[in-house]
Amino acid sequence: MTDDRPDGAITDVPGILVGNTTDPDGLTGCTVVLCPPGTVGSGEVRGGAPGTRETDLLRPGMLVEEVHAVLLTGGSAFGLAAADGVVRFCEERGIGFDTGIVRVPIVPAAVLFDLGVGSATARPGPDDGYRAASAASEDVPQGNVGAGTGATVAKLHGPERQVKGGLGTASARRGELVVGAIVAVNAVGEVLDDAGEILAGAVPDPAEAAEPPAGSSNGHPETPGLPFTNTTIGVVATTARLSKERAHLLALAAHDGLDIAIRPAHTMHDGDTVFSLATGGTDASQSEIEEMAVEVMARAIRNAVLHAAPVAGIPAARAPGGPPA
Repeated sequence: MTDDRPDGAITDVPGILVGNTTDPDGLTGCTVVLCPPGTVGSGEVRGGAPGTRETDLLRPGMLVEEVHAVLLTGGSAFGLAAADGVVRFCEERGIGFDTGIVRVPIVPAAVLFDLGVGSATARPGPDDGYRAASAASEDVPQGNVGAGTGATVAKLHGPERQVKGGLGTASARRGELVVGAIVAVNAVGEVLDDAGEILAGAVPDPAEAAEPPAGSSNGHPETPGLPFTNTTIGVVATTARLSKERAHLLALAAHDGLDIAIRPAHTMHDGDTVFSLATGGTDASQSEIEEMAVEVMARAIRNAVLHAAPVAGIPAARAPGGPPA
């Protein structure tokens, strides 16, 4: 565990590895989560503007239960091409669903829109996905890295008041049961701390301080200033032994953590997506696993903005000089 991970990481779930590619000039990137053999996967997509791949396969009742990797990426719909590189990485290593003819890697993916930060023509592609998978390890950097490189939050009032989002991770342990999360936070809404106070909010506008704008609720306009530049995407993983149906319930619970830490979440202008992974080594009650998932997802979201650094004139939630103590 590295020094900037006091809250743990998704890789505290044994066998889970994370790799990133980061484009510091174009301000985009992708994050790959590699799974140990036999990992059961599911997921849940919420909000009105998702960009995803292989999510239908994750629904309960579908034929394939095993997931081999997950891709979180910037670049909007263009970034889904990075999944091809992850598939190539897995195929070269004989990893995939055995069809009897060839092993087909199952790599669900989700994108966020970061084209308005940095270069709109910089998008992760197959080579980026391959490099991220090749670099996967137990080390999980946070902030302006991977899929969080160009992420921003608090866009209710428009681009001039947004602040930096990023990539965050966290974990919790109860005996042999471990639940971890990783998330790229790129939300319309603001990020709240565990007391419900604003942790990463819109940059203050003196012109609005005296009187809220017309048509507002609590000072927030009804229509976001950046309607298509959002989406929070993440993964929750556990050592628990889960069926696909129970893994789906885990993804639903993780969305509750997203809703706690981001207000508003799951809007028409977000495509919030959470994948769930169960490596199958521990028996535990569903309620306990879900309780932990809510906690770690909320902490991972907060870590994403606390570790983010300013870019392209966009300020960060924390003071400059390094990650929080």
